[in-house]
Amino acid sequence: MPEHHFSPSLHQSTAPFSHFVRHGDTGYTAGIIGQRTDDGSLVSDDVAAQCEAMMMNLETLLEELNLDFSNLLRTTIYLTDYKDFGTINAAYAKHLNEPYPVRTTIQVAELPLGAKVQIDTIIGF
Repeated sequence: MPEHHFSPSLHQSTAPFSHFVRHGDTGYTAGIIGQRTDDGSLVSDDVAAQCEAMMMNLETLLEELNLDFSNLLRTTIYLTDYKDFGTINAAYAKHLNEPYPVRTTIQVAELPLGAKVQIDTIIGF
């Protein structure tokens, strides 16, 4: 049976989703953006600030689950403009250590709230 988790530390969205679901030895996070935890707005229009907040939000969620970035097996980064690839890589590398998880980066037309970057992950236990 899957175990669902909706973080009390992240923005309390009314959308119908869980922040995290565990099934067996694998876990999955929902898409995480650079959202303020209090009112749910973006932390800034700046992609570097959004990416830093996104990674901090992911770290918060992982800590609640007694996990850390070393548990990440796969990440998917969604960005709205590939010109931001270098900036996003710098923020990403600041939080993760080698060996890095498998990663796919995809440019998309739009993200929630007008975010410039979003991450979702697959986690191993």
